[in-house]
Amino acid sequence: MRGGNMRGVTVREWLAAEGLPQYIDLFAQNRVELDVLPDLTERDLKDLGIPLGDRKRLLKAIQSLVQPKLADAPAPQAPIDAERRQLTVMFCDLVGSTALSERLDPEELRDLMQAYQRSCGEVISRYEGHVAQYLGDGLMVYFGWPTAHEDDASRAIRAGLETVEAVSKLSGPMPLCARVGIHTGLVVVGETGRGDASVPKAAVGDTPNIAARLQGLAAPGAVVISARTRALVGGLFDYTALGAQALKASLRRWPFSRLLGHARSQAASRLPAAKWR
Repeated sequence: MRGGNMRGVTVREWLAAEGLPQYIDLFAQNRVELDVLPDLTERDLKDLGIPLGDRKRLLKAIQSLVQPKLADAPAPQAPIDAERRQLTVMFCDLVGSTALSERLDPEELRDLMQAYQRSCGEVISRYEGHVAQYLGDGLMVYFGWPTAHEDDASRAIRAGLETVEAVSKLSGPMPLCARVGIHTGLVVVGETGRGDASVPKAAVGDTPNIAARLQGLAAPGAVVISARTRALVGGLFDYTALGAQALKASLRRWPFSRLLGHARSQAASRLPAAKWR
């Protein structure tokens, strides 16, 4: 019965099959049933007065019962759709949200935040970005996942510029403005939360962190991009270099630039958003 199915088999039958029937009464007297067999140690068998040779035989027989169960257990699976890819991440933040919360009734603040998120979402959708998370008064957006394009960095920059413009047109108790940080780099993106569908997919790596820190460096109404993102879009936009700074919790100094406007080329600037979808 080694490695066999023990369903419906008693300890008496198991001992007999293993050629150790002399211990049937001993196991019965000590209430050793099938459920405790895997927990028996050599010390336990010695305490029962079983000689060394038979202790070894019993332990081998018990091991043969346990091994098939381990073999049948499903191996841990990596997330099916986790993948490594280059991503351009955009962080957008509504400037002065704390002051707004102090001046507005909660329902008015809710309506304003919904209008802000809707306005940002409409712009991002035009460029086929993916809003990965709404973070209170901020948004984290992926360009390059789940749909990748050759010009994802350009799409992110255009979306950032238009998002800042769209937010400035919203009506509120004070002028509204946003600020944006954009960075491009390698991530692993896929399921989090052990496959729980209620947990959003997340891009794992330093890229989102750097984008968030660049957003924190941006002045109200500005879009700041990393040197890596700028290298991908070349001369499509006008910039002013802001030098290199050590971002929070990073030992590296990261060069970055502020966007001054849309495409330098008049022909490119006249292209409708549909061109970039």
